[in-house]
Amino acid sequence: MNPTWNVRGVTDAARTRIATARLAAACGVQPVERTRLMAALTAQLRQCLTKGGAWTVTARTDAPPGENRLTVEVRPADGRPVWQASVVRFPDPEAAPVPAAHVPDDEVTLAEALFSADEDAGLLLDQLDEQRALVGFHREELHQTNQGVVALHAELDAAGERQRELFAAEQSARREAENARGRLTFLADASAVLTASLDPDAVVRLLPDLLVPRYARTVDVWLFDTPDDPHPAVARPAAAVVAARRGRPQYAADHAGGLPGVDDRPPSALAPDRPLLCIPLLTHRTTQGVLTLTPPEERWDPDDAVMLVELTRRAGIALENARRYEHNRDIAETLQRALLTDLPTVPGMDLAARYLPATRGMNIGGDWYDAFRQPDGSLITVVGDVTGHGLHAAVTMSQLRTALRAYAVHGAGPGRLLTQLHQFLHHLRLDFYATAVIARFRPGTGELTWAAAGHPPPVLRTPDGRVRTLDARPGAMLGIPLDQEIAEHTESLPPGSTLALYTDGLVERRAQGIDPGIERLARALSAVRPGDLAGDLDGCADGLLQPLLDDSEHDDDVCLLLCHVDDAERARTGEGRDGVPRAGR
Repeated sequence: MNPTWNVRGVTDAARTRIATARLAAACGVQPVERTRLMAALTAQLRQCLTKGGAWTVTARTDAPPGENRLTVEVRPADGRPVWQASVVRFPDPEAAPVPAAHVPDDEVTLAEALFSADEDAGLLLDQLDEQRALVGFHREELHQTNQGVVALHAELDAAGERQRELFAAEQSARREAENARGRLTFLADASAVLTASLDPDAVVRLLPDLLVPRYARTVDVWLFDTPDDPHPAVARPAAAVVAARRGRPQYAADHAGGLPGVDDRPPSALAPDRPLLCIPLLTHRTTQGVLTLTPPEERWDPDDAVMLVELTRRAGIALENARRYEHNRDIAETLQRALLTDLPTVPGMDLAARYLPATRGMNIGGDWYDAFRQPDGSLITVVGDVTGHGLHAAVTMSQLRTALRAYAVHGAGPGRLLTQLHQFLHHLRLDFYATAVIARFRPGTGELTWAAAGHPPPVLRTPDGRVRTLDARPGAMLGIPLDQEIAEHTESLPPGSTLALYTDGLVERRAQGIDPGIERLARALSAVRPGDLAGDLDGCADGLLQPLLDDSEHDDDVCLLLCHVDDAERARTGEGRDGVPRAGR
């Protein structure tokens, strides 16, 4: 059904509007869409009445398949459409459309149409009010949501700021911890280096190497008791003098240092443009110097200053220990040299001795050698070793040496002399033990008598160049709680023979034991030329030490005594090793 209405005046327009409204309602067009359609149609009809003439309004309900719309067109009576509008319709399948081709021309119908239009407008206004209320509700809800979002953002910003502050604090604490660990590590390493040296000059030289450039730009060490210092006296900063007098660190600069435990002073006249940190080198008894530092940058970190003060304190202790060690070492070496005797001059015999103190420790031990003549003309040679090191070992060695000379006056042989020394040492109960080997030469007889007590065996080289060890069973160590009579042994000693007596420091190595060392000594003695033994026994002694002490350091003292029997012609004429006849003896 496609109704058509002709419009020539206001009444036709009203009837057409009424009919179209009824048709739209009958087709199930929703009130809002129907109101929009009628408002647009009314506006179009008003334009048509304004223009005048005849107009035709057509409503099509026979839409194409798949569409469900109501289309209204306005056109001139003899022309093409000038206006068209379509709305969706929802027809009731059980209700038939109301015929709308004719609308009665009476007041009742027009009034009903007018009131019906007002009802649609009222319904539309009600829906608009509902939508307005809904929009207001959502606006308020959105406002509340925005307020919540703003508050949430503020909380998130505050939480983020706190997080950043915590992260910055954590980073700062981590840096401080790393710096503190670095200072502690440096302090431990530097202390180990300083205390490892027993040379005072080395301790002083180490300080600049340790501190520059990480903790100081320059380092000056001022020591007080250095009378042998070749450098002339120089002017010292006033802060250094105050630090020496008061025993407290001083900071001299044009600003306050704020360093813990450090006194602030005006800038130094010697260096007004840079701060100075003057730290006394303290010992348990007095101040032995002042360490003056300039900062690596503008000023020191307070924690670095605390570390520098502690390191200087440790350096002072290390310097004091090194000086005390050097003093004691000088005393010990003087005592050791005083206890070593000059070798006697014996017709028909050449003697050469070497003593090397241990390169570690106090440089004093119990190794000793001696050679002296008995009343019957025999020559006693001895090499011994007292256990341990230090002054007590040296004193015990001196006592043994004196006792041996006293016992030898009565002409006792090597075995009896060692037995008496054993009894003497055991009687003293000094908690020291000793080893020794004694050899007695009888000039003109070619006889060698020897005895050993816990000592490495003598090494004998015969004139034909063959070398053997005199390894007859020795006695036990001297001084142990054991009664013993030490046996002595006799060897034939032809002219040109050489006997080597030594201590275990020459041949013993921790990783190899003593036997390989004795074999090396035997090979070295065998390789010496006979002419060198007869002409330069001192040089031969040095030559034997060189291959046996190939390492730069040895933990024990080394003692070597070479006894060379001159050939018969030189012994008869009394000719010396240099070819000059010997003076009377």
